[in-house]
Amino acid sequence: MKQNKILSLLGIAMRGRNLVSGEFQTEGAVKNGSAMLVIIAEDASANTKKLFTDKCSFYEVPVYEFGTKTELGRAIGKDLRSSLGVCDAGLADAIIKQLETK
Repeated sequence: MKQNKILSLLGIAMRGRNLVSGEFQTEGAVKNGSAMLVIIAEDASANTKKLFTDKCSFYEVPVYEFGTKTELGRAIGKDLRSSLGVCDAGLADAIIKQLETK
């Protein structure tokens, strides 16, 4: 149930144009300060996970592992996605709250 809530919040962020997806766009959003939250797929490669954990810790952006590439892509209406960046503070807070209530 909680997983559906998170995926629907990601879909809302995408429709509101408050979400970037894919490695290059997400990394750019972290660097320019527009990303409030980064989500990495649990089945992403070790290199991708390391890249985003290092970048996010340097730029002080919260990062979480959640879902699979297929689930993340389907939630935002795209193909496989291994990384997503949420660029709206309110949506990021709502998603973080859901992620932390396990």
